[in-house]
Amino acid sequence: MAVTLEFALPPEAAGRLARLPFVQAHRIGRARSAAAETIWSDTAEGLLCAQGLLLESPRRGKRVLRRLLPRPEAAWHPAQPPGIEAVFETDDAQPATDGAPLVALAAFTGRRQTFGLALAEGTVDAELLIGRLRSVAAESEAARLVLAGPLPAVMAAARAIAAHLPLAPPLVSLAEEARAMASGAGPRPYRLGPPDTSEASTVEDAFLRAVGHLLEVLHQQAARIRHGGEPEAVHQSRVALRRLRSVLRVFRRVVDHPDLRSLDARLREVVGSLGPARDWDVFLGGIGHHVATAFADDARIAALLRAAEARRDLAYDAAVAMVAAPGWRLLLIDALSVLLARPWRDAASGSPREALEMPARAFGRMALDRHWARLRRAGAAFETLTAEDLHELRLDGKRLRYAAEVFAPLFDGKRARRFLRRLARLQDGLGIANDVAVARGLAQALAARSAGRSWAVGVVEGWCEARVADHRGDALEAWHRLGGKDRFWTGD
Repeated sequence: MAVTLEFALPPEAAGRLARLPFVQAHRIGRARSAAAETIWSDTAEGLLCAQGLLLESPRRGKRVLRRLLPRPEAAWHPAQPPGIEAVFETDDAQPATDGAPLVALAAFTGRRQTFGLALAEGTVDAELLIGRLRSVAAESEAARLVLAGPLPAVMAAARAIAAHLPLAPPLVSLAEEARAMASGAGPRPYRLGPPDTSEASTVEDAFLRAVGHLLEVLHQQAARIRHGGEPEAVHQSRVALRRLRSVLRVFRRVVDHPDLRSLDARLREVVGSLGPARDWDVFLGGIGHHVATAFADDARIAALLRAAEARRDLAYDAAVAMVAAPGWRLLLIDALSVLLARPWRDAASGSPREALEMPARAFGRMALDRHWARLRRAGAAFETLTAEDLHELRLDGKRLRYAAEVFAPLFDGKRARRFLRRLARLQDGLGIANDVAVARGLAQALAARSAGRSWAVGVVEGWCEARVADHRGDALEAWHRLGGKDRFWTGD
């Protein structure tokens, strides 16, 4: 299987690529270098951008109508080169713009270096593009590395480079980066949120679409984790991780392989690594904030929250270090390798071909029925459930919600949205007790041998108890509203 994958490198790191021992040991002959220039054009009214397109005119070669973002329903995975909508064979051919003339928005100028790598897995053709993007208002450096060849060889090369340089799939295409620079608006990510499986025909197709989408979302969100950044980056990274692990488990009856189970184990470790940062964010933005507002002039509360902020800083140190380390890049590349290689098709240990070709809707019905039955059993005597039982019920609800998000696009949208809203309310009601339990544990971790600190911790614990009492009936009400009539996957 031959593939072409695109990766991004910081320009400074791209300048060190040729001196990398791996490249020097495996390079075939001398690298070739040539000037590179590309101009992106649109109408003054932005007619092409409105369709998600730009006209791309390279210094050499044919002009193409380049997609800025993949279509929402299209299958996608990280490092996938941006799509081409049309190729113009002659200089006078133009995209349809209702007669409006085209104007240059932005350009790239730099060098294109090409070389080959001879590996045990095969020969890889490498193309390094390094230079500057510029528009009327701004400019910035940019670098891309395209690797083409047999899949095992390409992934081996990407892995060897990423072990020493910050190589990763690009967050946006060069064309989208150019559009953002010209317009002054931020670049738009390839994918966010839950996956769109609406065009999936088979079980394997749905699995590939969901995993590719969620790997991209995870990459996008983790890249935004930083000190002083929005807490949403850590939160959405963990959501993407949980959605991805849910997909691996939901499809395991049909799409299974030791490589997928190993990937799941590595993803679980990342969830744990991001957990402390998220817990401190929730504490400081929730109960900590409410207590600080109620005791605005109390030095003991202020000291407790300063200690909490210091703990959060330490947790973010660990999270930022993790996503900047080679291990994170290698995890993304290994996950991409498994997705593209499809090892579960191996006749010796993989899934039967007939099961992989099962209709996605039929499999979705079976999977959601199993999760629904488990949730209803767990909450059968809701009013008598212990705190531990309610915690397990919350986890069952979360598993059903993530599975429902994957299959919802295959069914009636209105019914699916109503079901997901009601399930979210149940999770919110059950989640309050869980958040309070976490907050109580964090407050106790801040306890010190002083009367002031003990008093402040006691205030937080009392606030936690009051919050649980205030919201005790929310989960019960949400449970009663989540009836069998809400199952969007039953019938047609």
